[in-house]
Amino acid sequence: MSTPFDEQIEQLQETYRTQLAQIDDMQRRMREVSGTATAKAQAMKVTVGPQGELTSVEFPTGAYRRLTPKELADLVLSTVQEARAKATAELAQVMAPHLPEGLDAEHLLRGTADVKRLMPPEPAMSEAVRQYVEQGRIAPDSADGPKIAHN
Repeated sequence: MSTPFDEQIEQLQETYRTQLAQIDDMQRRMREVSGTATAKAQAMKVTVGPQGELTSVEFPTGAYRRLTPKELADLVLSTVQEARAKATAELAQVMAPHLPEGLDAEHLLRGTADVKRLMPPEPAMSEAVRQYVEQGRIAPDSADGPKIAHN
């Protein structure tokens, strides 16, 4: 025998299954993110993974041989930073549809997002707890339930 809520329950379950599948897909795509940058004159090429970890360093030409150690070090750092920026941007694109409205994914990934503004101004609490906080302690239970005792 079906109830009036059977269709709604089935829709809720289907929505939940769809959301789980979307989360699985997002996580898979996040793991696959990479960023690649090639330095000027193709002196080097680097690829980083989703967390900015180096996964590949190549020297496609001999251009790096003409660089001083300081120039090569600077080239490595700037090329890795460029690759990381690309990976972060790609990761942000994957995450953005799943974040609360108004939360910038790139800022979140860089640690510069103002996530405090997503919090409610006050913690959620029942009316009895709110009264306790505002007015005093709760008197012992009576037949009607707890009562606020005023000092």
